[in-house]
Amino acid sequence: MKLRLKGNSVRLRVTRSELARLQAGERIQETVHFPSGSTPKFAYALEIGSHSLPVTVTFMDEQIVVSVSQDQLASWSGEHQVGVYATLPVDETTVLEVAIEKDFACLDLSDADNIDTFANPLTGKAC
Repeated sequence: MKLRLKGNSVRLRVTRSELARLQAGERIQETVHFPSGSTPKFAYALEIGSHSLPVTVTFMDEQIVVSVSQDQLASWSGEHQVGVYATLPVDETTVLEVAIEKDFACLDLSDADNIDTFANPLTGKAC
């Protein structure tokens, strides 16, 4: 699973096997370890929530947890839906943009980076 943070947005990209694990009820988690400091690691996770909201996000104990509802997961798991997108209010003037997307194969044919990715819908099309 890949994480991208930019401005006030969180984007997760999930491989085929990670999506299958999530569908089986498993929590997907990655941890980044740092060489020193008071907090030598940072984690991020994607899980199925028991909530009715399509997506929730929490940040606690140096960990970002993105939770997707069972209904949203079922819809996203289909072949044609690229991702789940949400705008979550932080306070009266700020929102957090969230994207959870399938990780598509790169069009530059770099096979090492394309292992376990989803077929890119633009494959074979001229740019």
